Amino acid sequence: MKIKICGIFREQDIDYINEARPDFCGFVFAESKRQVSPAQAADLRRRLAEGIAAVGVFVNAPIEDIIALYRGGAIDIAQLHGGEDEEYIARLKKASGDTPIPVIQAVKCDNFSLLTARFSPLADYYLFDSGSGSGETFDWGLLSSLNIDKPWFLAGGIDTDNIKWAMAVNPYGIDISSGAETDGVKDREKILPLTAAVRKGNTL
Repeated sequence: MKIKICGIFREQDIDYINEARPDFCGFVFAESKRQVSPAQAADLRRRLAEGIAAVGVFVNAPIEDIIALYRGGAIDIAQLHGGEDEEYIARLKKASGDTPIPVIQAVKCDNFSLLTARFSPLADYYLFDSGSGSGETFDWGLLSSLNIDKPWFLAGGIDTDNIKWAMAVNPYGIDISSGAETDGVKDREKILPLTAAVRKGNTL
């Protein structure tokens, strides 16, 4: 099982990530208290240890902005949280050239949204989240009704108290943001045990 720590925006956050060694770290380019500029992301990426993939989080961003970050080496993967449809993903991959950018398509998880959700076959991964941006969990039992044909991440309110239940849902990866924070900033004493728990495949 993989782990992604999202919402990295300070130099010390990168230090914590390099120590914990998750599989992915996320830079948020959409409007957020964790938002980073392209210049900030480039600086942080230069500090990031080899072997940790950098994910850029976007909401209906201009394709050229994502491609600039990808070609510039600031990100390895694009995570799409807006209304990006299959046509958008196709154009994004085509614009990225001979090595198409991997895409994580985020899906809002409530009863109505899942009934109407469209899963793009062009996405490389799916990510299931409450979609509220509040760090709240959703009913993970909803996922049992889906025929999920791609590797998928579970996100939304996962922390040291519930990570064992998140792992029991058996996603490809666990995505953690607010659950690795104290007072709105990343906390080394949460990042390390959360990453260790996923690495060991057991509970805290």
